[in-house]
Amino acid sequence: MRVPKRERQRQLGISLEQNPFLTDEELSRQFNVSVQTIRLDRLECGIPELRERLKTVAARTMEAEVKSLQSDEVIGEIVDIELDKRAISIFDVSEEHVFQRNGIARGHHLFAQANSLAVAVLDDDLALTVTSTLHFLRPVKAGDRVIARAIVDKDRSNDKRTFVEVFSTVENETVFTGEFEMYQTTDQSRRKS
Repeated sequence: MRVPKRERQRQLGISLEQNPFLTDEELSRQFNVSVQTIRLDRLECGIPELRERLKTVAARTMEAEVKSLQSDEVIGEIVDIELDKRAISIFDVSEEHVFQRNGIARGHHLFAQANSLAVAVLDDDLALTVTSTLHFLRPVKAGDRVIARAIVDKDRSNDKRTFVEVFSTVENETVFTGEFEMYQTTDQSRRKS
């Protein structure tokens, strides 16, 4: 049984508030309607397309928060950040990011997204990667949307070293994990107080 149009539009708005990363295709599966119906619902409700929603959030985030990188130095788009705690970025894999022979994303793009997010999440003018431990868990292909989540591990961090864990997913399946040991110029013990 289909949900009435007004109720579907109300639920659509709620879904996008809870998860602004949802694509029209994912929403069409969620509501069991066509992608075109979702687009029309968004238009009627004044909800911009995903790309525009993400650009707006990313621009606000970069202007307000990130200290260690310029916006053109970030791989992917940062869509949420709380300095020294957590951050989220989105990277859309296109044909230019994959091997022509098999269509699988080149690993350095996934690493670059995770590494730039690990740098950006730190509340410092200078943050550098000291070491990293990486695990590629499954291939990523052109057309995939990679959502990377960075979490600062305060328990393991000390005066000049901060540990950041990054988990990258495609459609809620983990495809990459990384642990980054980061050097910062600011003494961590002074910032905690």
